[in-house]
Amino acid sequence: MLIPKTLLLTAPLAVAGVANAGEIFLQPKAGDPLRGLTAAQLALFEEGKTLYSTPIPSAEGMGPIFNKSNCQSCHSTPTGGWGNASVTHFGMSDKGSFSMIPGEPQTLLQEFAVSEFCKEHVPAEANLTAIRMTNSSMAFGMVEAVPDSAIAALEDPDDLDGDGVSGRVHWVRPLEETDANAPLRAGRFGWKAQVATVLSFSADATRNEMGITNRLLMEENAPNGDAARLAQCDPVPEPEDIADAQGFAFIDRVTHFQRYLSVPPQTPRSGMSGESLFISVGCAKCHVPEWTTSNAPALEDAIRGQVIRPYTDFMLHDMGLQGDGVADGYAWETELRTPTLWNLRTRDPMLHNGAASGGTFSDRVRTAIALHGPYGEAAGSAAAFAKLPEAQKAQLVAFLDSLGRMEFDGDGDGHVDALDLASFAMAYATPVVTPDNPGAMHDIDQDGDVDETDLDWLVQAYEMPESGNADCNGNGVADVRDIARGTSLDAGADGVPDECGACTGDLDGDGAVNGLDLGVLLAAWGSAQPAPDLNDDGTVNGQDLGVLLAAWGTCP
Repeated sequence: MLIPKTLLLTAPLAVAGVANAGEIFLQPKAGDPLRGLTAAQLALFEEGKTLYSTPIPSAEGMGPIFNKSNCQSCHSTPTGGWGNASVTHFGMSDKGSFSMIPGEPQTLLQEFAVSEFCKEHVPAEANLTAIRMTNSSMAFGMVEAVPDSAIAALEDPDDLDGDGVSGRVHWVRPLEETDANAPLRAGRFGWKAQVATVLSFSADATRNEMGITNRLLMEENAPNGDAARLAQCDPVPEPEDIADAQGFAFIDRVTHFQRYLSVPPQTPRSGMSGESLFISVGCAKCHVPEWTTSNAPALEDAIRGQVIRPYTDFMLHDMGLQGDGVADGYAWETELRTPTLWNLRTRDPMLHNGAASGGTFSDRVRTAIALHGPYGEAAGSAAAFAKLPEAQKAQLVAFLDSLGRMEFDGDGDGHVDALDLASFAMAYATPVVTPDNPGAMHDIDQDGDVDETDLDWLVQAYEMPESGNADCNGNGVADVRDIARGTSLDAGADGVPDECGACTGDLDGDGAVNGLDLGVLLAAWGSAQPAPDLNDDGTVNGQDLGVLLAAWGTCP
């Protein structure tokens, strides 16, 4: 039975950071582990994260043809997320109908090789190439746990409800499924929704992007299908990915990491008025806001029965001219999977081919929306957005900018530090904070004001713990609380109240320049943090270290 899309879109917004019985918690930063993991699961996450970013040498099986030597090289924003790396697909197009080059094992070009002899190239007979940017779903375990039946309930391939949107599920068989009679799964990963599980995603990328065969994909990719060249280029026997002392192969380890990635934050967590506009112009027909993961007993407690807000329907849609022209499995040439929008504020470039890149976040979003038209299923939404008054367009963009923003991150730089105390102080002095007010990011309990409860959470989120308990003015109150309340000013945005006077190099405000300050400076090395940047040249480096060492000792 077809469930009208409007039933899903008119449900009340969930409060993503407030659990049962009024529990309040800080939303994890994008790239952090899920809340509620056991110690053993957290250890698996950390071990997997290490391998995810570790280059694999060719002597251990990487290659002979490959795109990257480690996962993080592509999935970099954050580690495990999307990035600005791209890959090339190629083939032949005849009046819009795609076919593979005879003799080629796949459409993906492996750009690099262990030697020039082993390198492959786009064949001369290919008349179509397509660029695909690094894709990611974040919180992979949560995405995998969305029930197939829930996705299928929104399928409307014949547009029976007449709304101009006719998404369909890409049914696929997971690589790890050995029973040929087992039901297919709803694909949900990849630009063509061609992958249904995290383990399949890991195994596919390990073989096709890194050139490492594994227990699920035992056959090596030959350069342009040339088996003779492969025999000379690949001395490592298959499978190249073998289990470690704990019984886990590389594909298992990186699956653990991806599976336990947290849901990115959305701040303010109660939503913004721009979301109603997002729904009204039709964006949410494909970018469905909310899903609930399965209650299957086999799932981890941190994943089972959780409400998530990825803003996708996980289905294929006809994008018209915005399609990439490549057929993949049951996905047509013009079809693409609706990408998730959580953590969108960090995404540059946007769209599958990176066509919306550079400039401000607003620039990229507006370009991406415009490119959804004039043909394809999203054309109506693009046209409806174009007709909005500028003020409403700005509201919609502001809502999208909340997807991935951390709580208390007043300047939006991905950190909660001394630079954010001033915006907290402004919100603290505001009697009523609405969701569209900039102060809403500081109202963690979403009760309409920024008060002492929110300040207690700010202290927990503060990323300068070495100075978080400092009390340079000796009033019995931590400096961070003085500044956040507005009872002390901090014109230098260094976390030290102005009344304490200047003391070059005293980064923690304890009245001395010593090893604690050295630690603060080294932790900020290479960044542009203003407090450790003692010579104000825009970078924390050796020159600042020299200034600090010259001031070593007790402040005057």
